[in-house]
Amino acid sequence: MQQAPRNTIEKIRDSHRVLNDDGSDLLYVDRHYLHEGSHHAFARMREAGRQLRHPELTFGVADHYAPSSSTRATDVTGTMISRLRRNAADFGIDSFDIGDPRRGIVHVAMPEQGLTLPGMTIVCGDSHTATHGAFGAFAFGIGASEVAHVMATQCLWQKPTPVMRIDVTGQLQQGTTAKDLALAIIGRIGTGGATGHAVEYGGSAITALSMEERMTLCNMTIEMGARSGLVPPDEVTFDWLKGRPLAPSGPAWDSALSHWRTLTPDEGARYDRRFEMQAAEVAPMVTWGTSPEHVAPVNGRVPEDADPDALGYMGLIAGMPVEGLGVDRAFIGSCTNGRLRDLQAAANVLKGRRVAVPLLVSPGSDAVARAAEDSGIADIFRNAGAEWGASGCSLCVGMNGDQVAPGERCASTSNRNFRGRQGPGARTHLMSPEMVAAAAVTGRITDARTLLQEELPA
Repeated sequence: MQQAPRNTIEKIRDSHRVLNDDGSDLLYVDRHYLHEGSHHAFARMREAGRQLRHPELTFGVADHYAPSSSTRATDVTGTMISRLRRNAADFGIDSFDIGDPRRGIVHVAMPEQGLTLPGMTIVCGDSHTATHGAFGAFAFGIGASEVAHVMATQCLWQKPTPVMRIDVTGQLQQGTTAKDLALAIIGRIGTGGATGHAVEYGGSAITALSMEERMTLCNMTIEMGARSGLVPPDEVTFDWLKGRPLAPSGPAWDSALSHWRTLTPDEGARYDRRFEMQAAEVAPMVTWGTSPEHVAPVNGRVPEDADPDALGYMGLIAGMPVEGLGVDRAFIGSCTNGRLRDLQAAANVLKGRRVAVPLLVSPGSDAVARAAEDSGIADIFRNAGAEWGASGCSLCVGMNGDQVAPGERCASTSNRNFRGRQGPGARTHLMSPEMVAAAAVTGRITDARTLLQEELPA
């Protein structure tokens, strides 16, 4: 009997199904990533007297509580990092601790090592695990009880996930980025527009994205309510992975490549929902409120029908222009925009200029930091007056000593602008690295394209 056409996510699920019971699938998990927040699951394992089923498939990293500066480290950050260190040692896990050259944010460091590969199932106790879908993997965040279940069995029960296809055609305008694309999609469909779905991206604008840009897009997919995001693997994916420390090599690479090339959707594949848009419609985007769907083009205005609670928290007025709004500080980093290409894009704006407000830069990994030092990018930030911090989640999440003061307005490359996300009372405006750099230089929300077009004095 001929098999019905399948999308990429269905192909991955089908190949990982151990059994089906009452409509739910028991899926085998290829990679399990952990960070400091997984301590509850370790406690459950100890209480039950269990060991990890496959410790060689589990990898840890210190990121959420890693301080960007030793001066901002706290007792809590030290406790959480040492707890992960002890748990990893007790359970035989390879964990990238402070001082390990592989360390960084989990969604940056693991792909760098070649651990994230096409066709895999990947889980982590972190919602932005969707990032790894950029490689053609079925990757999603899980809760503490599920983390323990994977530890004990290397499997996980999952109900069938409806699949949403998002096609973006044409080309992004010069000066617009994958972050702008993600925010534009969320602005169109809302934070509930893909609720419960696995999103598969396609279209000419998607295939034109670099791997770093695809990771940004898949990372933000969770902010539209999706379970995961995925870009089917192609030559861009394979070129990026080849030669990575833990990626297949030799004959194993050739065998893997043969399999990876099958992970494209079949002609006639079925999707539960579809959404299409033109890339040329995307402008540099800025969030104005307390949800990623509260977003507008930089040359737009806060909506007249804006949520009054969000306006009150953010100290804004309906109908006011977005551009020109003053900011108190800026942040470049996070699992969304802390990669080398992101830092280079921001450095292009900062080169030859000085910041008008404090700018904290936290590279996505130690490898990114080293590359930025070697290429001179780090010096561009320092010469502009920015603080060059250590790698980690930093000011994205406000639990590691880095925080925005109450009432302060922060231009940020992170992924969430919820109330208090960057600290109690903090006001967060999400945007691309270029846009954050422009805000840091001018002290207000500014279209970065105008700065990039300016000729600086020799």
